Parts: sequence; C-alpha cells; structure tokens
Amino acid sequence: MDLVVTPALTIPAAELGWRFSRSSGPGGQHVNTSDSRVELTWNIAASPTLSERQRDLLLTRLSRRLVAGAVTVTASERRSQLRNREAAAARLSHLVAAALAPEAAPRRPTKATRGSKLRRLTAKAQRSETKQHRQRPASE
Repeated sequence: MDLVVTPALTIPAAELGWRFSRSSGPGGQHVNTSDSRVELTWNIAASPTLSERQRDLLLTRLSRRLVAGAVTVTASERRSQLRNREAAAARLSHLVAAALAPEAAPRRPTKATRGSKLRRLTAKAQRSETKQHRQRPASE
C-alpha cells in the first residue's frame, strides 16, 4: 500500500521497510506470542520518488532522526499489528509532511502599545499596594 504524504508526494510501498517484533504493553498473554510492535523505515537518501530539493530539505530537517539516510518510526501502543501498522504509517506521513512544509514567516517585532504599558503599570501598583497592606503597622 502506497503512503500518501501530501497531494504532491506519495511514497511507493516498495520503498518502505517493515519490521515486526514482540511488544510490551496491553494484550495479556497474547502479547507474548504475537509480533505486534511495528518499525517502519524509509530510506530518504536513496529514494527515487523525491526531487533533489525535497531530498535536501528532508535530509537537513530530519538529520537528528536519520541513520544512514533512513528514517525509522515505531508503533507499539495498539494490541494488533494492523493497528500499529496504521499508526506507524500515519506517523511517518506526518513527519515527512511537517519536514517538507514551508517555514513560517519570520515574526515582525512590534512595540508594546501605550495602553498595554499603562495596564501593566497599574496592575503593578495595585499588587504593590496589596502587599503593603499585609505588613504590620509601624510601631512608634
């Protein structure tokens, strides 16, 4: 089954590597005998599906998660292998889509308004007055 990441990018099933192992967690005795934990691996560096720009973007943005140019996602929170396969595919899809998304526009710095400064100073004065009332009266 091909993995649709964005309308412009679909990862062919032949490029995805699946590994299954025994999972800890829910499942009772069944968990000791079934391979419900899923590892999904995709080799970004060797993928012919990506353009050079997309490959460079993914390799730089996901560099901390890559091992030899491949990204691996695991899922083991569900009891069935099928559900964990779906979860791993969704995670990989979201991860790649987020890495390919354009960067947010840089924040334009602004000044605090006169009203906001006045409200802050008024609140500060009120707080100070409240604390002053907590003190014991000065003895003469």
